[in-house]
Amino acid sequence: MENTIFSLLPPLVAIAMVILTRRVLLSLGVGIVTAALLLAEFSITETFSIIFDAVKGIFVSDGELNTWNVYIILFLLVLGVITAFISISGGSRAFGEWAMKRVKTRAGAQIVGAVLGIIIFIDDYFNALAVGQISRPITDRQRVSRAKLAYLIDSTSAPVCVVSPVSSWGAYIIALIGTILAAHNVTEYSAFSAFIQMIPMNLYVWATLAIVFIVALRRIEIGPMKVHEKRAVEEGLVMDPDKPAPGELKDDLPTSTKGSVGDLVWPIVALVIGTVGAMIWTGSQAVEGNPTILQIFENTDVSKSLILGGLIGLFVTMALFLRQAFVLKGIHSNVFGRGVWEGIKSMLPAVYILLFAWAIVDLIGRLETGTYLAGIVESSNMSTSWLPIILFLIAGIMAFSTGTSWGSFGILLPIAGDIAAATDINLLLPAMAAVLAGAVFGDHCSPISDTTILSSTGAGCNHIDHVMTQLPYALISAGIASVGYLIIGFTGSTIFALLAVAILVIAFALAAGNKKDGTMQEKTAS
Repeated sequence: MENTIFSLLPPLVAIAMVILTRRVLLSLGVGIVTAALLLAEFSITETFSIIFDAVKGIFVSDGELNTWNVYIILFLLVLGVITAFISISGGSRAFGEWAMKRVKTRAGAQIVGAVLGIIIFIDDYFNALAVGQISRPITDRQRVSRAKLAYLIDSTSAPVCVVSPVSSWGAYIIALIGTILAAHNVTEYSAFSAFIQMIPMNLYVWATLAIVFIVALRRIEIGPMKVHEKRAVEEGLVMDPDKPAPGELKDDLPTSTKGSVGDLVWPIVALVIGTVGAMIWTGSQAVEGNPTILQIFENTDVSKSLILGGLIGLFVTMALFLRQAFVLKGIHSNVFGRGVWEGIKSMLPAVYILLFAWAIVDLIGRLETGTYLAGIVESSNMSTSWLPIILFLIAGIMAFSTGTSWGSFGILLPIAGDIAAATDINLLLPAMAAVLAGAVFGDHCSPISDTTILSSTGAGCNHIDHVMTQLPYALISAGIASVGYLIIGFTGSTIFALLAVAILVIAFALAAGNKKDGTMQEKTAS
């Protein structure tokens, strides 16, 4: 069943069930069983063995602790505890009140979230979770739905990381480009120079970012997003009370009446500085001599850096809690145990989904789904003019099916290099840019993508609500980018492609929205 059309069955089954049943764990579980049955050639005992092996691989790999996965899980739990104690210390309430005086419109609250997503570009995991913690009090006060916040977070995390050379994504991609250039004896530009030249060719990123700001400013709600935004504005319910959301604390958690903005800001500042500092430290430790900043981010241990930064943030959070309890007397210290438990419990739904997603991604990898899709590209006898658009679509399908953009990069970038070198070397950079854009698009839409899961976690949004509300916007961005890649393929002009993307984005803005945002008072009065 490996590397055949049947390898597409598990992701398709899981995704179809997610859409039909809206039950994530059940759908992922069925996908896992389907993949294991195919790998075991329908032997029941072998199926259970394969599933056990996949689950064990989440925690133990090659006889050693799988620190990447374990650190990510621990970081989520630490973040849950930080969030709980920020709330207990009164930081969330104080920050919300402070923001209400300065951010007076729903559009403004959404713009704040989008801008923060662009600024915090070091890593998509960190981006999704940190931006959610900062933005949530602002968007909640302005009655912006959690589904909209999750969309804003997801649309400014991976899309920004993929065009930032100083990020975990950029370093990984530049390293891949370097091997491709060396394999084909391309010497007219370096790997870093090639990456920089590819930035304007990443058309999906620019279409997505433009649409994010247009949607925020012009209140464009498409498809299921209309329901969530209408409920948030009219009823003040930023999320469906009947659907559990990861990262959400109980309303009755005790809160200090003497909290300040600093009780939220300083833990987040410590988290950011601690994580970035740890990334620089782990990256420099992995390289001998005097490494460049690019080499540091290429070799950094992201998951280890996240947990180290999380512990630093937790230390500052606990110091502020102790100040509230023993100095300001704003809260009783006996809530400590409850705060820890509620913080951990708030993140358990996200952890469960992530564990199931990791298991199905591992099994899909064993079925060689990505290799099968890549083979379709290699074996097709198409005109080189179609290469960028075909690679964009195949990368999108691959990332959507496998739940990993990085895996799609690793498989398709070398193939794109081989095809361009064998046909028209001038298409090398556009072809690789199309792969990057398509992989981000597919990852953006996939319900089994860890980035999608963590974006819903950061926003405190039900995961399936996030997937379904985001999908129409991602498809529109992909459609616009596809036109651009057709133009690049047939004209070779990035400028013409960018102009076409800009025109289509403007047309979307004019056609889809004509509403103006008002203050919260105006909303409730109407």
